[in-house]
Amino acid sequence: MSYFEREKLLDKSSGSIYKLVILAAKRALEIVEGQPKLVTVNSSVKPSTVALFEIADGQIQSKKIKSKE
Repeated sequence: MSYFEREKLLDKSSGSIYKLVILAAKRALEIVEGQPKLVTVNSSVKPSTVALFEIADGQIQSKKIKSKE
């Protein structure tokens, strides 16, 4: 089982645990659907863990959406 420092991951998701969960879930779904992995890991590692590795490595980041005003 892998351990990820929560603070390091939160920095990558604008400080929101909810955004982090959504970001990891969406990326894990992309991996399941066939998108290439952006980090080198063993093939037995689950897609959700791969997504967290990618986020921790800075390969995946959340976007800030500008509101229309």
